[in-house]
Amino acid sequence: MGEYFRRQLTDYVEYHRDPRNGLMHVFGIISLFLAAVLPLSQWPVPAFGAPITVATLMVVPVLVYWLLLDTAIGAGILFAAVLLLATAAMIVSVAGAPLVWSLTAALIVMGVAFQVVGHRVFERRQPALIDNPTHLLLGPMFVMAKLFIALGFRQDLAAIIQQGPPRSGAFYPGERPGESHPHS
Repeated sequence: MGEYFRRQLTDYVEYHRDPRNGLMHVFGIISLFLAAVLPLSQWPVPAFGAPITVATLMVVPVLVYWLLLDTAIGAGILFAAVLLLATAAMIVSVAGAPLVWSLTAALIVMGVAFQVVGHRVFERRQPALIDNPTHLLLGPMFVMAKLFIALGFRQDLAAIIQQGPPRSGAFYPGERPGESHPHS
């Protein structure tokens, strides 16, 4: 893991302490990624005799960036991206353009809703990308890193992404500042 990735991940973690927010990010990031590639999967591009789409071409630079940040985590995201691109291709093969665009809109609303709820309800703060737009690209790295840690890999990342207590001043839904949480 490079020093740049370590610094970025350390900063990103400060906005993602609550595990419920992390779960919301899994669903939100998957929804938003699929929403981004779904409409672009409608346009094939002839290249090297392979059936690729504009979606594939647009995803490649981001995948290269993730692989450069951390090869193992990037490879995990590459695998997930292939699955999501295949899902988009299957949807496009059976759905007309109006349905594809309707699904895209619904996925965007769902994805944004997951992110907003995760941050506003569970973290009680604004999303990380408001303060640092590059965090938009770190979300998938964070989610994949948590998966690797859960599977027993990447203890170097576990040291950064440790689930400590909530930030001081944070409180849980239904609580008022000054009340203690029953699980504290």
